[in-house]
Amino acid sequence: MLSRIAESLFWIGRYIERSDGTARILDVHLQLLLEDPWIDEDSACRALLAVMGSEPNEDVALGPSDVIALLAVDPHHPASIAHSVTAARENARRAREIVSTELWEALNHTYARMPRHVASDKTHEFFRWVRDRAALAIGVVDSASSRDEAWHFFNLGRSIERADMTARLLSTRSLTEASGPSWTTILRSCGGYEAYLRSYRGVPSTLSAAEFLLLDRLFPRSIISSVIRAEESLREIDPRAGRVGVTDQGQRLLGQIRSELEYRPIGDILFDLAGNMERVQEVVSAASDAIRQRYFPTSVVPVWIGEVS
Repeated sequence: MLSRIAESLFWIGRYIERSDGTARILDVHLQLLLEDPWIDEDSACRALLAVMGSEPNEDVALGPSDVIALLAVDPHHPASIAHSVTAARENARRAREIVSTELWEALNHTYARMPRHVASDKTHEFFRWVRDRAALAIGVVDSASSRDEAWHFFNLGRSIERADMTARLLSTRSLTEASGPSWTTILRSCGGYEAYLRSYRGVPSTLSAAEFLLLDRLFPRSIISSVIRAEESLREIDPRAGRVGVTDQGQRLLGQIRSELEYRPIGDILFDLAGNMERVQEVVSAASDAIRQRYFPTSVVPVWIGEVS
């Protein structure tokens, strides 16, 4: 496969997943700001922007409308939903000879309908629309694509981005001592509340909910599940098995963070959850760079502002 095509498919997967993940994170925390009158809006909004890799103006007080303007509808901000939608469509245009008509139409329609402003009473509806559009695009690929190299590059980008986004969502659990979302809220934002109840049969606790979102191999949004899927795609893209272990740097990095999470007691991870989630983001960013250097050596795609390098 041409490097240009493979790179476009990789970034289509990442940008679609990024729009979905950003919508989920913003939906949870903006709703929390509306429901809890005791939260300091300015500090909570700054903490949320920091989690998403953005540095707001220190001289101006921030509110929910500023977060929406910056991370939802600003097409020029690298961490915004609008930017992700635009970038996914642009990459699909670059790979139009291999992207299916259904996927192109789904991305083009989302781009054309992307609003420039979102009213404060329409935020939940907007975020649900973004999630629905991302689910449609992913469904089109999963239901009508051969499991060939093209699909694995798409899945690789999507899986890496999902691991990063779940780590960011877990980081928001400790935005502030008093205003972090509950574990029930976080599970609902991942679409995993019912799946959690079927697995643990009880009210979410810190230990069990964190374990579910970090380590559950059967829940597709968990960090472990996402990393495993990325490793599987890398093995399918280059199936040559060496006699001296893993030689691919991207696969090696993903395997290392998987082992770190799997073989550490969940209590140790929770002791410094924010620090450990930053570690996951660093490894995911490094793995993405390694993949880019190996498979897209002529790439000029800029690093997302939210990636830790």
